[in-house]
Amino acid sequence: MTTFLSAVTADHFDTEVLQQHWIPLAADDADTAAVLRERLGIDFSAARNQVWESDNFLYLPVLADYQRGETIERATIVFALGGEFLVTLQPSEHFVPFDRAVAKMRRNTALAGSAHGVMYALLWALNEESERVLQHAADALESLREEIESAVDGHDRHASVADILGTMSRLSAAEQIVSRVRQTQVHLARAARHLTADMPPGHELDGVIGALGAGIDGVRQYAEVEHDKLRHLHQSAGTWLEVRQSRIVEACTLLTAVFLPPTSVAASYGVIFTSIPDSPWPHLLVVTLVMALAAVLPLAYLRKRGLRR
Repeated sequence: MTTFLSAVTADHFDTEVLQQHWIPLAADDADTAAVLRERLGIDFSAARNQVWESDNFLYLPVLADYQRGETIERATIVFALGGEFLVTLQPSEHFVPFDRAVAKMRRNTALAGSAHGVMYALLWALNEESERVLQHAADALESLREEIESAVDGHDRHASVADILGTMSRLSAAEQIVSRVRQTQVHLARAARHLTADMPPGHELDGVIGALGAGIDGVRQYAEVEHDKLRHLHQSAGTWLEVRQSRIVEACTLLTAVFLPPTSVAASYGVIFTSIPDSPWPHLLVVTLVMALAAVLPLAYLRKRGLRR
C-alpha cells in the first residue's frame, strides 16, 4: 500500500507540480515547438547555440556530458528562461541526468515553485553528472597509470611498443572526456552567472546559487587535476617509447657493425679469387681471420665510445 501511494505521489509531482513552471521539449517534437513559438514566443532556432535574449526569454545553451552504461555521451541542452516558465530543448530520448534534478525537487518542493528554482535544480544535476563522468575517467586513468608505470619501471618485461601505443590511444580517449568536461564546466558556470543575474531581488534561492557556483568550480578544478595527470602519463609513455626505440636502433647498429664488414670481406674474396686454388686452406684461414677481425674491431670501437655496454 505504501509503495502504491508513493508512486501516485511521485506521478502527481511530475505531472502537476513540475509542469507548472518547466516544459521539457524533445529535439524532434516539431508540433510542441510550434505551439510554444505561437503561445509563448519561444524560438530556439534564433538562439543558434549561443547566449541570446529576447523580450521574454533568456536562451542559454549548455554542452552536457553524461554516462550511459559504460559509454560517455554528449548533448546540447538549451535553456529558455522566462519569468514564469523554463523550457529546455533536450535530446529526444530520455535524458537520464535530469532524473536527479526531479528527485531533488521532490525532496525540496520549493525548487519546483519557480522557473529559476527548476533551472537551479537542472544545472545542479548536470554538474553532478560531470563529476560522475570525471570519476569514470579517473578510474580508467588509474588502470592506465599502473600499466605505464609497470612498463617504465621494467616490472612488465613483456610490454611491447604496440602495447604502449594502445595504452596511449586509451589515454587520448580519456583526455578527450576530461577536456569535454572542462568545456561543460565553462558552460555551466556561464549559465549559473546568468541565472543569478536574472533572479528577482529577494528570491529564496539567493543563497543556494552561490553554492551551485562553488560546486561547478570544484568539478572544474577536479578536471584540471585529472588533465595534469593525463599530461604526465603521456610524457612517461612517450619517454618509454623513445628509450625502447633507441634500443631497437642500437640493436640494429650492432647487427650491422658485426655482419657488414665480414660480409664485405667475404664478397671481396669471392670477387678476387675467381677460381679456387689447389690448396685453398691458407687462403680460407686468412680470410676467416680478416672477417673475424672485421667483426671485432667495430664492436671494440663502439664499446670504447660508450655506445655498447
